[in-house]
Amino acid sequence: MNALLDFYSFSLDNVRLIYEQQVDPHFEYHNLRHTLDVLAKTEEIGSAEGITSHELTLVKIAALYHDTGFARARKNHEELSVQMFLDASKDSNLSLSETEIVCGCIRATRMPQSPQSHLEEIVCDADLDYLGRTDFFEIGDFLRNEMLYSGELDDANAWNVIQLKFLENHQYRTNFSKQTRQSGLMKNIHLLKVRIQNQAG
Repeated sequence: MNALLDFYSFSLDNVRLIYEQQVDPHFEYHNLRHTLDVLAKTEEIGSAEGITSHELTLVKIAALYHDTGFARARKNHEELSVQMFLDASKDSNLSLSETEIVCGCIRATRMPQSPQSHLEEIVCDADLDYLGRTDFFEIGDFLRNEMLYSGELDDANAWNVIQLKFLENHQYRTNFSKQTRQSGLMKNIHLLKVRIQNQAG
């Protein structure tokens, strides 16, 4: 357990350095702010879902590393994030089981999300927690700007339609997120529809 806690402490500093030194500063969404938000929500959801302290540390480590692959490339960044975690943990004395759990949680965040365990569900819900929050549009603008910069979006006017489709297809997995974010998700879907109607008019 001490090895796990030691690695978590190391990871807080390591991931911060990765974002400060290796990730494109034009990435307005996939940056340290998003990672720390996902970390906080992972802890909140995990605690509410009643997982053990050991499991909570594992999902928090996964939250820290889940987007670090953006330091290397945007395509297949989840698998690159797994490699970043494995590189960082090779001298950490984490068990094979612990390592596999973290890798599984990172891989589960690939879109469309495909969690296969409760711990993976927690990290996935934390990653997209903002979809059901009042700061959804502000955070969405960060992602839009990043995708425009990266050439993954060529029509800013189509953004609301893209967002609407994404939200309509999204489902929270944990009981906590269903109870605390589902109504906000539905409200944001309604607001998007209003924006699209006004845009068309």
